[in-house]
Amino acid sequence: MAKNAANKPRSAKKEDELTLPMKLFLAGCLAELYLMILRRFYINGTGRQVLAWYDVYLPLLIWVGLGLFVVGGALWLQKKYPAARGAGRFLVCAGVFLILVNELSLWNMSVISLLLILIPVLVLLAILWQLYDRECALALTVLGLSLLALWGYRRYVPNLRYGALVRAALIVYLVLVLALALLAYLRKLEKLLPAHADKAPVYLACALSAAALIVALVSVTAAYYAMWVLALLVFALAVYYTVKQL
Repeated sequence: MAKNAANKPRSAKKEDELTLPMKLFLAGCLAELYLMILRRFYINGTGRQVLAWYDVYLPLLIWVGLGLFVVGGALWLQKKYPAARGAGRFLVCAGVFLILVNELSLWNMSVISLLLILIPVLVLLAILWQLYDRECALALTVLGLSLLALWGYRRYVPNLRYGALVRAALIVYLVLVLALALLAYLRKLEKLLPAHADKAPVYLACALSAAALIVALVSVTAAYYAMWVLALLVFALAVYYTVKQL
């Protein structure tokens, strides 16, 4: 088996490497499609449609998600049919998604708008960790999460109910970014970064993210321009490592 794997054509190996990213991409598309349906008929629908989703469809879909979770868990745990385990994992993830999204939608409609941004970002980051070098994936993860944090901060900090909580969450995230840079400097991230990895992109991502977050805490208006700076850096790093890995 080892000899066959070693002699496997390069094109076949490349195809295997792209299988999981493609599955993640398709799952992200399905999740985004469901969220767009919620936005169309639950947030922007007529009064009758909104009531129907709140009273009937969302509670029903929570039970559907629970059923998918149970069936998927049974398929995942069985060992007689290995091919069914993959389907089981998918059903478990789909069930958890339906339960969480519909419960959150019943709690607060505005969560849907946040998830419409959050899901693509998380899917993209998951794909990056599959395709790119670890230092690039970690740097882009920090920058991507920082962009998401700034977007959420600008959107929700003016809210009288959640403003203080959002500001506190941004400060916590700032501390985590600085802690990540310190751990990388102290070589405490061996599981994430190999010893030979170039840590410069990680330091740069942490430094600019921290600066952008501090600017946002000082001025919500300035956070808009800080987002553009981080977005340009994300684009530059993505292009550089894409060309490098060709």
